[in-house]
Amino acid sequence: MKADVLRVKDLVVHYHTSLGAVKAADNISFSLKADERLGFAGESGSGKSTMALAILRMIKPPGRIEAGEVWLEGINVMTVSEEEMRQVRLARIAMIPQGSMNSLNPVMRVKEQIADALRDHGVQLSRHQLQERVRDLLTSVGLRPEVADMFPHELSGGMKQRACIAIAISLRPKVIIADEPTSALDVVVQKQVMQTLARVQKDLEASVILVGHDMGLVAQFVDRLGVMYAGKLVEVSPVRDIFTKPLHPYTQMLIASLPSLEQKGTFRGIPGLPPLLRDLPPGCAFHPRCPHASDRCRTEEPLSREVRPNSWAACHLLP
Repeated sequence: MKADVLRVKDLVVHYHTSLGAVKAADNISFSLKADERLGFAGESGSGKSTMALAILRMIKPPGRIEAGEVWLEGINVMTVSEEEMRQVRLARIAMIPQGSMNSLNPVMRVKEQIADALRDHGVQLSRHQLQERVRDLLTSVGLRPEVADMFPHELSGGMKQRACIAIAISLRPKVIIADEPTSALDVVVQKQVMQTLARVQKDLEASVILVGHDMGLVAQFVDRLGVMYAGKLVEVSPVRDIFTKPLHPYTQMLIASLPSLEQKGTFRGIPGLPPLLRDLPPGCAFHPRCPHASDRCRTEEPLSREVRPNSWAACHLLP
């Protein structure tokens, strides 16, 4: 059994507004093993990106991490100083952002942005060593060495995303968080980026958390999948089990809504809308949309429990 490289316990993140607290992440708990690929899926606004940012302590006001522990290789990063956390980011845990165009500096060449990341973490290299390091990083993500001298606007969407991956792996972190790394890319480029991420993960022997709303894309990449709804983690199971034997009613309806070749032209949505995170219904947050909801679901919040080996779900209806 592989050891846990990352363990999140009871993570709570609220965004404070004039209308009340928005409970963006509510008591999130999970673990990530060495070399594992763990995915998180759910509708927009379910708290996936907030959770990812909170793990890196990158929540900005009016957001605030209210409670929880994040253990990274035996250290609770919630208790270290801001300067220590800055050194942990990129070196031990790195993020591949959702919008590569927004995260790359438009007036700096790619090599300068990689060099900045290295210098910021105390890596001292000669000019020749730096050129070699940049070339190796770009080659490892499938980019030509000449890309080093280019500006972001000279790159295609897929090339920009690979440049972001190169920066993220520049210090060989043990955990990589990819927050919807293929959004706004066409299908062919999406596959190329995911292949690049898989190759990089294998080279680094790193663990990956993949956040996404495309269930099909996530399923092709991850070993386990977590499903989030209204700021809560409602199910975590091995990816094969979650598609063949989903436990939570929301997971079942989410998978049933995916297009299939067997039922061409038939689309099944989930009725209703997700609740406002500052005004959650009592009991199970999914009960207003759940076709199987009981009186208990409307009054008592379900706790996550292990329903079958390696499969956790929060639902009163499960045996």
